[in-house]
Amino acid sequence: MSRTTFDRQLSEIQEDMLVMASMVETAIERSIVALKERDVALARQIVADDIRINDRRYDIEEKCIELIAMQQPMASDLRIIVAVLHIIVDLERMGDHAEGTAKIAIMLADEPPLKPYIDIPRMATIATEMLIASLEAFKLRDTALARSICDRDDEVDALYDQVYRELITFMIHDLKTIERATHLTWVAHNLERIADRVTNICERVVYLVEGKIEELNVSKY
Repeated sequence: MSRTTFDRQLSEIQEDMLVMASMVETAIERSIVALKERDVALARQIVADDIRINDRRYDIEEKCIELIAMQQPMASDLRIIVAVLHIIVDLERMGDHAEGTAKIAIMLADEPPLKPYIDIPRMATIATEMLIASLEAFKLRDTALARSICDRDDEVDALYDQVYRELITFMIHDLKTIERATHLTWVAHNLERIADRVTNICERVVYLVEGKIEELNVSKY
C-alpha cells in the first residue's frame, strides 16, 4: 500500500467517524423531541435507525483493523486509528442511550405529563453541544478545547441531580407517579451517561495529540 493510499484510507475512517457522530447527535436530539411531543412515530424511527448507527460502527471497526493489519502504522498514525476505534464505541453507546430514551417516549406517550420538560431538554442541549465540540477538538487536534469541554459535564451532573431529586419528591407525594417518574429518571440518566462518554472522546483527543491517557472527567462532587 502506498503512503498516498494509506493517507486516503486514514482520512476516510475519520470522516466515517464524523458521519457516525452526526447520526448520533441527530438521534439524541430527536429522542427528546419525541419525548416532549409524544411523537410515537418519531420514537419508533429512532429505534429503527439505531441499527444503522451500529452498522456504521462495525464498518469503521473493520476498516481500522484492516488498515493496521495491512500497513502496520507507526506511532502517530496508529494513535489516530486507536483513537477512532475507541471513539466509535462511545458513539455507538450514545446511540443506544438515545434509543433507550425513544423507547421511554413510546411508553409515556399515552400517559398524562408528570411535569413540563425543562431540565431534561437542557441536559440534552448541553450534551449535544459537548458532542459537537468534542468532534471539533478531534478535527483540530485541540487539546485545550478538549479539556474545556469536560468542565460542562459538571453542568449535566448538576441538572441530573436536580431532576432526580424532583422526581423522587413526586414519587413520595403521589404513588401514582412512580412509574412515570422512574421512566423520566432513566431518560435523565441516559443524558448524564452521554455527557460522560463525550469526556471519553475528549480524553482520546488528548491521547491522539500528546500520546498519553489522561482522565478528564474526575468528578468535582
